[in-house]
Amino acid sequence: MNEQEILKIFKDEKAYLTGHFLLSSGLHSPNYMQCALVLQKPWVAEKLCKDLAKKLLKTKIDVVIGPALGGMIVSYEMGRALKVRSIFAERVDNVFALRRGFSLKKNEKVLVTEDVITTGKSTYEVIDLVERHGAKVVAVASIVNRSDGAAIFSQDFHSLLNINIKSYRPEDCPLCREKKNPLVKPGSRALHV
Repeated sequence: MNEQEILKIFKDEKAYLTGHFLLSSGLHSPNYMQCALVLQKPWVAEKLCKDLAKKLLKTKIDVVIGPALGGMIVSYEMGRALKVRSIFAERVDNVFALRRGFSLKKNEKVLVTEDVITTGKSTYEVIDLVERHGAKVVAVASIVNRSDGAAIFSQDFHSLLNINIKSYRPEDCPLCREKKNPLVKPGSRALHV
């Protein structure tokens, strides 16, 4: 699928939202990509992740990991497409950890996945977790990259949809000044100020 077809899926599923949103990063934005509304249909999640997995066929991967909550389904479907193990990281005292018996072996080759990357904060944290366990991150992949170049990884980075969506620091937010739309927090991660 090309980027226009992927964006159409988001629009058809009412997953490309317009309003005034508080992102997990603390930034404000007039648009939000609610991947959960797209990924709730397993046949769509499977197709998107198969397309994303095609970009990684030449990369040796032993395990896929994604952050809970957004990256879990993407990790699972990427693991299935690549025929490798899939795990997820959870926050414990606001720090990502492996739970539920999940583990990483020293030098295992790991793909870190996400649904949407904005600043890359969660992805960087999962990369750090993987490296603390002695495994090696060989690539990063997401369904949507809305970072506009802000998220830079030392590993290969692949995404299906690259979209430029404005975001603002709260003090610079024109939506706050206009006061037309209330500020909404649709994401999965609580904001810790």
